[in-house]
Amino acid sequence: MDDNTTSLRMAFFIKQFAAANLFVVLFFPISGSTDVIAQGNDIDTAREYIKQGNSFYDKDDYENSILYYNKADAIAKILKDDALMYSVYIRKGLTYLLSAENQKSLDAYYNALAITQKMKDLDKEVIANSGIILVLKRMNQLDKAHKIASQMLKSIDKTSFKNKHNHVNILATSSDIYLAREQYDSVLSFAEKGITISKLLDYKEGLVDFYIKKGMIFYYKKKYDKSLTYLLDAQRILHNHDIKNKFYPTVNTNYFLASCYYEQGLYDKAIDQLHKTTKTLEEKDLIKPPVIQSHLLLANCYGAKKDFENALHWNNKYVRLTKNYQKDKDATVNKIYEKEAEKLEGEIVHLKNKHAASEKLKQYIFGGFIILALILIGFVYRYFNKQKSNKKVFQDLMHKIDRLEAHEHDSLNREMTKQIIIDDTKVNEILKGLDKLEEREYFLRSDCNLRAIAKKTKTNATYLSKIINIHKEKNFNDYINDLRIDYVLKRLKSDKKFRSFSIKSIATEIGYKSDYSFSKHFKAKTGLNPSYYIKKLEKQEISLDQVS
Repeated sequence: MDDNTTSLRMAFFIKQFAAANLFVVLFFPISGSTDVIAQGNDIDTAREYIKQGNSFYDKDDYENSILYYNKADAIAKILKDDALMYSVYIRKGLTYLLSAENQKSLDAYYNALAITQKMKDLDKEVIANSGIILVLKRMNQLDKAHKIASQMLKSIDKTSFKNKHNHVNILATSSDIYLAREQYDSVLSFAEKGITISKLLDYKEGLVDFYIKKGMIFYYKKKYDKSLTYLLDAQRILHNHDIKNKFYPTVNTNYFLASCYYEQGLYDKAIDQLHKTTKTLEEKDLIKPPVIQSHLLLANCYGAKKDFENALHWNNKYVRLTKNYQKDKDATVNKIYEKEAEKLEGEIVHLKNKHAASEKLKQYIFGGFIILALILIGFVYRYFNKQKSNKKVFQDLMHKIDRLEAHEHDSLNREMTKQIIIDDTKVNEILKGLDKLEEREYFLRSDCNLRAIAKKTKTNATYLSKIINIHKEKNFNDYINDLRIDYVLKRLKSDKKFRSFSIKSIATEIGYKSDYSFSKHFKAKTGLNPSYYIKKLEKQEISLDQVS
């Protein structure tokens, strides 16, 4: 499988991984009870409602769980009991999160946070923020989640959590945000702290979580042997100890172990690892993202072994599970799914009883493979043509950069071809001011705009715009974008460390507010995507190293 396919597959898996991080449960353990509830608006009745809600929660019946939490919430509001309201909101936040009602979950956690600020209880504030981070990560609001996580980590020393189980849990929750942002070195730093504290406390859950995270990071770095070391450590702990919430850590460990084996070409080992998951699944597990992705990886493993029958089998299961995941998880959907399964089984029996029909089906399948092969050949042909075109564009770009570097400090002398009603001396002063700002690389600042530069060059925005149009022969936006792209082309070529940054980080470094805006202007000016340009530079550098 190529790098892009692997990245897409893993991206889907990682974005859903927050669902498994039930650290808030560790802060407020949820244990069920089915006691008969007395009627009334007293605190004992509210607590009984919470217990009943917990009981439904343990059975994955989130709808009834919320029903009883709402009853407890109503009593807490009547009693004006902040501590009780906080407890209910935390439980509602987690329950809504697990039932994929993200906005309701976020509202519940923010309600809990407001109460903690009123109570001035920093411990509870950290717990509420942990829940908010999980929801924001699920909603892909990573910047906001990252900001909250950073603030939360700074306040940990002021809480009772320092160097305790909850300290490990907070490190784990925060590291998920850095993992999603591909800030791998930060995650490794959190992991080292988390592992150190977990070993001191003999906290197996924390050890497992951070061993898995380290395994994931080294997998992304393509250091598969090192990844396997940490993942196998996690697997040993899971086998030898009674770990809470064991399902997700086990499935995730199996998945990444299999992914490492797959990338190493050890397809049979990968398949054996994935079947450790598929053989233990219950019906309710089939809508869980890591389980769905395990089916896709199985299909890929069998495909790599050229066992197309099994590859098609697991791919079809993956497609069905993915569709099922997108639908509402209610009784109607389950009945529809069962009916479709019965229909497929009936068709298989019918095909087995009719040899002629089976042969015809084989012909159709063979014809289908031929069509797919022709389509694939077409894609390959287009791909190589595109690569050839990109290679030419890249070479032209290299020549252009060489010229830019050779004349980097030369001044551009152009005759004025248009008339402008501004004093020549003033024009020269403004142009010199622009040159100084270019030398200082002012254009890399995110607040670089027409008004800011006009202020720096002691003129107004209208005059500055006219001068740039005439003397730079482009409008202001194109002027700034050209400076930024020329800068990034040269720096990427000369700075190996800069090439290792994510596209988003590079965009931020040179003044863009989004990676989309950077990529758009980069391609408009060069004809290439930034990722392609970086990849070609890396290959070129490797080739030069081998020659030397």
